[in-house]
Amino acid sequence: MSKIQIANAPCSWGIIEIGPKGETVGYTQMLDEMQESGYAGTELGDWGVMPTDPAKLRSELAARNLSLMAAFVPVALIHPEKHTKGEEIALRTAGLLAATAGEQCFIVLSDDNAADPNRTLKAGRIQPEDGLNEDQWKIAADGANRIAQIVNRETGLRTVFHHHSAGYVETPAETARFLELTDPQVVGLCFDTGHYAFAGGDPLQGLREHRSRIWHVHFKDCEPNIADRSRREGWEYFKTVGHGVYCELGKGMVDFPAIVAELQATDYDGWIVVEQDVLPGMGAPLESAKRNREYLHSIGL
Repeated sequence: MSKIQIANAPCSWGIIEIGPKGETVGYTQMLDEMQESGYAGTELGDWGVMPTDPAKLRSELAARNLSLMAAFVPVALIHPEKHTKGEEIALRTAGLLAATAGEQCFIVLSDDNAADPNRTLKAGRIQPEDGLNEDQWKIAADGANRIAQIVNRETGLRTVFHHHSAGYVETPAETARFLELTDPQVVGLCFDTGHYAFAGGDPLQGLREHRSRIWHVHFKDCEPNIADRSRREGWEYFKTVGHGVYCELGKGMVDFPAIVAELQATDYDGWIVVEQDVLPGMGAPLESAKRNREYLHSIGL
């Protein structure tokens, strides 16, 4: 019997923390449909999408037998003057998570993705010359350590970092470098299969390489033909996403059965969170969420 639990995220209903905003549903419909499609939990989503009063949020989740386990917090880590504000947002978010669901929750820290036009343009085909210099790496790592340490000290929550397309930590090499520079006691990795694949990595290899730092997992697939076309034609990140580079689970290049086998073999007992971009032609989020859940059932989750 697998100890892994399966959640979904508000982005699967069009409620996203990064990029152009489209039409979205209310949080009650989202939570109803999350429960209906067979998921056991959710991440928080943008601040204010769901109730920010812990008692109200706890009640809404309990009514649907859903757990809360994480929240995404973007911070412009290479800019030291942004660290204090990032710390404030992380603490506010961590306080809500802790009061609602306890210290087992995670802050999912990320770069302020898509803030750099060059990185947004070249997502999926980043070269070493597009990366950070040593001073910038130190600033980013120091900021992440600082935020993670104060979140842990004040709320008891740990922080996982989300490598992400169109951010400064995208490629396998950048992900490894970031982990080398951050404190393994308070900064883990939110391993995202789709972002790792689109960045040119082998998700199974990345999982094995960083398993000791992986405390939280996002399941996202990557459509290889769209990824290849994006690279050939020089699409910017949001055009690539709009063309469906992050397809439904089992329809792309990620070897999810092998990923699941590796997680189980290494006694991963945390959450897997499905993140499914809402795209034209995909149909209603509820139906997509059901298809993704059925696929995970088919591979033993």
